[in-house]
Amino acid sequence: MKAKTFKAGGGASPRLQQNWDWRAASNFICGGAGGGLLFAAALLSLAGTNVRALLVAGMALIGIGLTCVWLEIGRPLRAMNVYRHIKTSWMTREALVAPVVFGLGALAFLTNSVIATVLAGLAGAAFVYSQARILNADKGIPAWRHPACRPLVFATGLAEGAGLLAVAAPWIGLGVASRTGLVAGVLLLLLVRVLAWRAYVRALRSSGAPTGSLRALAAIDQRVVVGGALAPALLLGVGILGFPGSVVAIAAAGVLAVAAGWLLKYTLIRRAAFTQGLELKHQPVRGRGVSGPAARPGWGGAG
Repeated sequence: MKAKTFKAGGGASPRLQQNWDWRAASNFICGGAGGGLLFAAALLSLAGTNVRALLVAGMALIGIGLTCVWLEIGRPLRAMNVYRHIKTSWMTREALVAPVVFGLGALAFLTNSVIATVLAGLAGAAFVYSQARILNADKGIPAWRHPACRPLVFATGLAEGAGLLAVAAPWIGLGVASRTGLVAGVLLLLLVRVLAWRAYVRALRSSGAPTGSLRALAAIDQRVVVGGALAPALLLGVGILGFPGSVVAIAAAGVLAVAAGWLLKYTLIRRAAFTQGLELKHQPVRGRGVSGPAARPGWGGAG
């Protein structure tokens, strides 16, 4: 008897996860950008710039993200249970970092202390890192569990924070030196993000991933690379030349950088998050006969 051939589209194929909806995505979108903004603001404070408003904005974004994910919980009053698994859960560690972020951010706002601001920025970066580890720890989603996912999520959070700082540039009174440093920092982080993005997509294709994941990521590739890196780089180049309206060009570059990062994370969590599906080392046969080849229905790439 011939071995049964598994086809994509059947019950064995990967399926798009439905446990995390737009509220969970909003936590990664807002929280990552907020933590990145706190880190960027901390660096800017070293140049003597008053970053109090940026601290409030960063904490507000993190707060919005956490509120969204809290609303997603089936029983919100049991949210405190998240603190019970510090040894094993990065979600617990994210929840532990959050009050540190708010505490240090509030201290920095009230005292205008550079040291407190830098500590708040480091806590913000730790919050972004925790989020990257949360996704990477979900082994049931191939697009998340791949090691290249972690640096991508961390890099885009920092890039979004720098982008938000660029958006705020017209209102925070940057001097020439600070503006030059801001442009250089945004360019560097955009370069790191696009390199991490391309490395991530290339690694997924090389190791194999659900075709739905690869399709969803391919659909936004140009917007991430062109809209989120090349176009902002051109605008930043115009901004650094000092022409009239240069600060507006820097702010526009920041908008594009942030929008690309949010699109990337929404796609990663809501559109590319396909489950593993069924994988067989060889296809079984009933009775006598030769078993079929290995099967991984619904997968693409070299894997």
